[in-house]
Amino acid sequence: MPENRPPDSAPIPFYDTVGIGAGPAGLSLAALFGVLAPREIALFDAQAGPGWHSGMLHPGVRMQTGWVKDLVSLLDPTHPLSLLNYLVTTGKVYALVGANFDSIPRLEYTQYLAWAAAQIPRLTYSTRIDKISVDDAIVTYAEGRPIARSEHLVLGQGTVAHLPEFFGDLAASDRVIVADVLADRIGELPADLDAPIVVIGGGQTSAECAGALLGRGYRNIRWIGRRSWFAPLEDSPAANDLYRPSYQEYFVQLPAEDRKRLVADQLLTSDGITPGTLRDLYQVNYEGRLREGRFPMTIMPGREVTGATMAGDEIELVCQTSGGEERLRAAYVVVAAGRRNAPMPFDEEMDELIDRDDNGDVIIEADYSLRWKYSDRNKIFVLNRGRFSHGLVDSNVSILPIRSAIIINSLAERKVFNIRDEYLSTQWA
Repeated sequence: MPENRPPDSAPIPFYDTVGIGAGPAGLSLAALFGVLAPREIALFDAQAGPGWHSGMLHPGVRMQTGWVKDLVSLLDPTHPLSLLNYLVTTGKVYALVGANFDSIPRLEYTQYLAWAAAQIPRLTYSTRIDKISVDDAIVTYAEGRPIARSEHLVLGQGTVAHLPEFFGDLAASDRVIVADVLADRIGELPADLDAPIVVIGGGQTSAECAGALLGRGYRNIRWIGRRSWFAPLEDSPAANDLYRPSYQEYFVQLPAEDRKRLVADQLLTSDGITPGTLRDLYQVNYEGRLREGRFPMTIMPGREVTGATMAGDEIELVCQTSGGEERLRAAYVVVAAGRRNAPMPFDEEMDELIDRDDNGDVIIEADYSLRWKYSDRNKIFVLNRGRFSHGLVDSNVSILPIRSAIIINSLAERKVFNIRDEYLSTQWA
């Protein structure tokens, strides 16, 4: 069961592996780690309890992946922590199937993660890791004190929302809302449904924010995106070939420049907006026009926001367009401007032992391990940081158990799990 932090006086426990972060990636690894028994993994997470993007659980939001892409099923469909077992044992399966969802609600997925987390041992919440050092083992610290020693380490800290620097002091204002917390703060927005609100961003998160505002009845929304259009997610069979273990095996062997080119070329297979979400937005917007005589939301692609200042009681945004500069004012601004990797909490001495490429980025091997001085004795694995080493699949939940299997095989130094990806009609050049 998930537990609270140990008391200060407790001895420092030693584990085979320590994982930082208990999101989907960490939970998948911990769920499958039992095959290495008696070796143990312990997970530490800064959150107070299970959760996954809890500030973005707006009504009606859906997963962008199929339900079979859970923590374990693509590797071991008989595993007790499969999503299907969750649905059956919680009595939900008939209601969910009968509701004819094309993809499951994100709220359902988060409840599944909480259900799984409750059955995973050595999972500790309310523990923010502030330092990692190395002596004859890897030492993990929270609030300046060591809480665990381990032979190996897995960093699964996830990402943090990006707030452009031009917001400056406005970032602390209650008028600027990062998309991550909109679900928690939407009740703070003005009762005046004609108050001008701007949503910044061109991906799924911004679309969901726009939908949440429309659902609340706001009718002076402007949705700004940098691309020339609000592009849909590419989810064709050809696109799904890029999210298979066989493609990842091919991808990791390519030269670095080729990998970067392919990631840019394939971006809409990961960062586009689900077509159903776009359709719903346009339909709600159209119906609003029928009722009110004007569209409640103005869709404004092709604009890059480059500045923000206070103008009286409103925020004035500066946008660059193909036609020149444009200025917009808003009572509130919702920012969904992408995400950045959370900083790795190595202390200065340990950080100097990590190998980096010419751009200063850590070097991630095919098995997700970092290249560093003590790789032969202590392995450090990183999750969700390998977009340019492992492809776009690394930053989403499509093949979580496959990544977990690769890491477990690496730790065991043998093929504990056999990853089978056959029936492939595509030949990559």
